[in-house]
Order: sequence, then C-alpha cells, then structure tokens
Amino acid sequence: MKTIDKKTIFIATATLVVGLLAGWLLFGGNKSNSHDDHEHVKTEINGETVWTCSMHPQIRQNEPGDCPICGMDLIPLEDDQNADIDPNAISMSATAMQLANVSTAIVGSTNPVKQVRLNGKVQADERLVYSQSSHIPGRIEKLMVNFTGEFVNKGQTIAYIYSPELVTAQEELFEAQKIAESQPQLFEAAKEKLKNWKLSDKQIEEILNSGTTKDEFPVQADISGFVTAKLINPGDYLREGETIYQMANLSKVWVLFDVYESDIPWVKTGDKVEFSVASMPGGSFEGTISYIDPVIDPETRVAKARVEYNNSNGKLKPEMFASGLVQAKLANKSNSIVVPKTAVMWTGKRSVVYVKTNSEQGVNFIMREITLGSALGNSYVVEAGLMEGEEIAVNGTFSIDAAAQLAGKPSMMSPEGGGQLITGHNHGGMNMGSSESEEEQTITPKPTVSKTLSIDKQAKEALQPLYTSYLQWKDALTNDSFAEAQKNATDMKSALDKINMGLFKGDAHNVWMDYQGKLSNNLEHVQHFSDIEQLRKAFQSVSVPMIEMTNTFTPLDETIYVQHCPMADDNKGADWLSSEKEIRNPYFGSSMLTCGEVTNKIK
Repeated sequence: MKTIDKKTIFIATATLVVGLLAGWLLFGGNKSNSHDDHEHVKTEINGETVWTCSMHPQIRQNEPGDCPICGMDLIPLEDDQNADIDPNAISMSATAMQLANVSTAIVGSTNPVKQVRLNGKVQADERLVYSQSSHIPGRIEKLMVNFTGEFVNKGQTIAYIYSPELVTAQEELFEAQKIAESQPQLFEAAKEKLKNWKLSDKQIEEILNSGTTKDEFPVQADISGFVTAKLINPGDYLREGETIYQMANLSKVWVLFDVYESDIPWVKTGDKVEFSVASMPGGSFEGTISYIDPVIDPETRVAKARVEYNNSNGKLKPEMFASGLVQAKLANKSNSIVVPKTAVMWTGKRSVVYVKTNSEQGVNFIMREITLGSALGNSYVVEAGLMEGEEIAVNGTFSIDAAAQLAGKPSMMSPEGGGQLITGHNHGGMNMGSSESEEEQTITPKPTVSKTLSIDKQAKEALQPLYTSYLQWKDALTNDSFAEAQKNATDMKSALDKINMGLFKGDAHNVWMDYQGKLSNNLEHVQHFSDIEQLRKAFQSVSVPMIEMTNTFTPLDETIYVQHCPMADDNKGADWLSSEKEIRNPYFGSSMLTCGEVTNKIK
C-alpha cells in the first residue's frame, strides 16, 4: 500500500512539472516574439506619445482621452511606415477605412442617362372644359344643380328660366299658326325664332299642341362633366349667352410639369415620364410629353411640359401635386465613364477624386484631378482623368482629403500640399461641440465656390427673409419641433417666390437662377410633408445651394458658420449654415444635438 502511494505521488509531481514547463514555453517564452510581431511604433513629440482620433485625424493630443468632436477613444498616432509608396499617397488601414466609412468602386463605362426631376400639377384638359350658357334671356327661376363638383349628364335639365321674350315669341307662333295655310313662310319663321333659342322640334310641337304659352323653360346640359364653377343664383337675370356653370370632363387630364431653364435642353416631346402624386403614396403613373411651351415664363423662368393622361378611373384630380422623372439619353455619349457624385470633390473650377492603389504596406489613395461632363442625377459623366477599370473612393472622400491636408500632401484645397499638423491638449470630458478656442481647434475647410460675385444692396436685402426663414427652420429642427419646422420651411418657400430676379445683374443673374431653381425644387412640397424626417431631408438638400450662394454672393453683414455632421445622411455627412459657432445639429436634434464641427467661417 505504501509503495502504491509513493508511485502515485511521483507521477503527480512529474505531471505538474511538465505542465509548468510547457506553459512557460507556450506563453512566457514567446512573449517577446509576440510583442515584436504586433508592436506599433508610436509618434512622439518631445518624448511624449501623440494621440489621435480614427474618425477625425486632425486631432492631435499629447495625452489619451476622448475625441473632442465625436467622443471616441483616442489612439496612439503611428509613425509613417509608407516610405516606399508614392509620396503623394495617403495610406489607410482597414480599421481607419471602416471608421471613416470609406468605400470604393471600380470605374466602368455605360450609356449615360440623365435623370431630370420635374414637379407639376394635375389640370383639366382645356379641350374638355366648357361654359354652360343660357340661350334664352330672362330670370332664373330654379337651379337643379346647386353646388360645384356635381356630375351632370348631357341633356340633363340644370335650370328653369322665365323669359318675357320667349312668351312673346310663343304668342307670335300661335298667330302665325292661324294663317299657316296662306302665309307658310311666316309660320316657319316663327318656328325658326324659337329654334334660335335652342328649343327642339319636339318642344315646339308640344307648345303648338298645348295651345298655351309656357312661362318657364328648361335649360339642358350641352355636355357631360363635373361642375367646376357655379356663377348664377336663383332670381338672377341673364342675358342671352351668359354663363350659368363652368363644366369640365375629367376623363382625360393634363399633368403640367415645370421645366427649369437649365433642364430644357434635356426634355423633349415624346419623352416618357414616370410620375407620382403626393396624395397617393406608392402609386406610379406613366405618360408621354406631348407639348412643351415655346416660351419661358419671365417671372418663374420655367416652361410647361404637358403630359396627357387617360383618367377614365377618375384617380387624378385637378390641382394635385405631381413629381415626375424623365430618363434623358445623352446624344454622342455612348460608353462614357460615369462616377457617383459622392466620389467627386469640387471647388467650382477643380474636380478631384481619390484613386485607390495597393502596395505591400496596404491600401493607399492618390488625389487625381478630373474633368466633369454632364450631371446625371446622382452621378457625373467624366470627360477626362479616369480610365475604365480603375478603383476610386465613392464614400468617405472628405475624410481622406482631411488626412491628406494634415499630412501636408496634395489635397483638394491645397493642390501643392504643404499643410501642417496641429496639436492640442485634451481638456477632459466628451465635447461633441466646439467649445475650444480658435487657436486650439482645427477647422478643416469644406469645398467652396471659387468665384465670388458682387450684388448690390437691394439684392442683398431681398435675400434676408430667405436666410431668416432658413435659420429659423434649422433651429426648429434642433428642437425637434415638426409644426414649427414646417412653418419655417413654408415661409422660406414664400420668401423665395417673392424675390425679384431683376435685382441680379450680369453674371449674378444666371448664377441666381441656378440657385433659385435648386431651392424651389427642394421646397416644392414642404407644406405637404407628414413627419419631421422628411423636413430634415429637405433641409439637407436646401443647405447645399444655400452654402454655395453664401460663398458666391456673401449677402450677410454678420459672420455665418458652415457646420458639418459626419454621421448625417447614413454616415455620408451633411452640412448646414448657422449664425452661431456652437454646434446645434438639425439632422439629429436632441438625440445627438452637439454632434458636428465647424468647417468654414464666412465673414
């Protein structure tokens, strides 16, 4: 028994020693090698590690903490390990690309189709609109149709009229009947007089057979249709031919679309239009443009494009709002290079994209200037600068460009490079706004219009109500107030409609027309929106021409800030104007009120 105990103890001790040795070899012995394989060389300034943000690489701090813009944990800034790649290239790790929402696509060629969006209204077909008149002079005794909107069939009695002239004509008919054998022409003339008042042969025979005059005569409908206007009341006196009702046959209707001056070359008769109406969400209609106005309205600067629609089911009603889409094919542009608008950064003259390359060190992006052709809705035709098969960034281009600026490499705003890295200190706490001083805060410029145009004092004053409504709209969205935001958006539409286009002279006139068209297009249906998210989306679209216009005309006396939220529009980023430097985010409201940064200051 003792022998067995000693043997057991020996085996257990040997097993423990072997296990400890194996553990040391597996985990302790390879510690230095593992560290060598994954060690990142950190950038140091004056012996201190520099900390940065993966989402906002312009942030530089000498101690860890939270990003003052988005609140993410800061990470150590790694040394530049890209000595072997193109000196103008920006290297990005897979993690950095994911955090900055950078995505790429292969450039391809296609037959470009320009999407032209149109807004319009349903109207009655002018060829089927009638005036129902009284052919008999006299006094209205009775109306059989008493309200607008009522449907009337052809031949239906719609009113009764008392006419002294008709009574006299009947008496003349009776007298002529007595001498009809000797004076047949006189008898026929008496009948023709009644026929001129639209009495039928049957009605005349009834009068002759009765032998007595009628005081009231029925007025019968000449057509079938809906009563669109009631112009007479019982007791009113009518002259011969005076209108009693306006009537319209709505079995066919017109949809009249506004075609802006800049879109007129793309829209032609015979083009197919797919359209929807606001009162029937999800419904889709199709028609063909049958006519385009030969002249442009001098006030609205639009021409009307007519689509004829067979409305036998009665779904479309006059004055309904309609939104249409025309797929316009570009002549002589087959197999053209087309890229998404999100891939292009532009300053008015220069347009650039970031081309992806691969090296042993990883993924790199190089800025390349391109020449843009026509805009195709959400994409551009590229005339020069790209080849089929190349891969470009289509999302997150602003983040790549910001990294290029900070690294002193060629970027959109600095084609020759030479930017500087800006360092700062973490003051503790999460601050998604902009409470730091201007010396400590990095402001990354956004693309701006390169050409500034001067406008006179009257034009600037005319624009003030537009900016007032816009900024109030922004404030209402930050407060999550749907009713107030809708009111402000509607006020902005009214302010836009009241601006006298004649105040803009020379080059400024054409530029203003472009801005006015974009703003009008995005404000067209704001009064019909049913939720605040629709208003936020419209505000985002309106902000783009508002920022461009502010850079072009500088119409404000006070400083205004261009602010940017990288998480808006499904993480694509969106801008807005604010009269205050403090971030108050209109795209998220109270849920992310201080998310964003100042990207430009317009004095």
